[in-house]
Amino acid sequence: MALVDTAERPAFRGTAPKLDWLHALKSLRRLLNDKEDTGQVFEIMRALNGNSTAKAYHRLLATQQGGRIAYERSEFAPRLMDDAWLDSLPQGSVGAAYRNFIRSERISAEGLIEVSRQGAPAVDEPHPYAWMGRRTRDVHDIWHILSGYHRDALGEACLVAFSYAQTKGLGWALIAAGAAWRARGGKQYPYVKAIWQGFTRGKAAKWLLGEDYERLMVEPLESARRRLNITPATLYNSIPPEARDGSLPTAA
Repeated sequence: MALVDTAERPAFRGTAPKLDWLHALKSLRRLLNDKEDTGQVFEIMRALNGNSTAKAYHRLLATQQGGRIAYERSEFAPRLMDDAWLDSLPQGSVGAAYRNFIRSERISAEGLIEVSRQGAPAVDEPHPYAWMGRRTRDVHDIWHILSGYHRDALGEACLVAFSYAQTKGLGWALIAAGAAWRARGGKQYPYVKAIWQGFTRGKAAKWLLGEDYERLMVEPLESARRRLNITPATLYNSIPPEARDGSLPTAA
């Protein structure tokens, strides 16, 4: 018996959401003016990501361990907010790097969750696609660790390009393109090339949404990067930290 083709299955509630480019562009302008305005990221995602989350869910089902992960439908955020669990993760692991990252940056999974809920009650809906959306949201900072991109403006731009390659969500593509446009006037360093490398690295890497994250968190970081085919961020790393932070250079 042939399997049902899930590629065209619509997203939430049986209809593919319409893309709202005007709203997305307005949110992009606000985000480029203030990279800490994380709420605009979620506005852009809701405006443009269409049925990419639904497609990711069905792709997960087709992976070797994805059926079990989807069946269990565990919420990962409570783990990420459990200090005792984080402290138990071995030194040198993905989880230890994540623990150090969130504490040094003074951020938390809880903060990201609260921002994602603003104006979007469906985020917490008991629906497989909503669960997949939460899964994608909750691993964002782990992708910072795996990719090697920090939370400066350039690092975030590179990571959204990486995320577009992984998720095919147009919202990520728009943010990456907007950041590259903003950075095109910075001739001293390869800002635009670094953002493009983020996309190519994400495209070459194994599909990260199919990972078992509780197992991944105890895996040695460098070993995990090799297994997942995440190559070094050479162009990003070639730019001095003081030249990556703050707002990206303007073209003016």
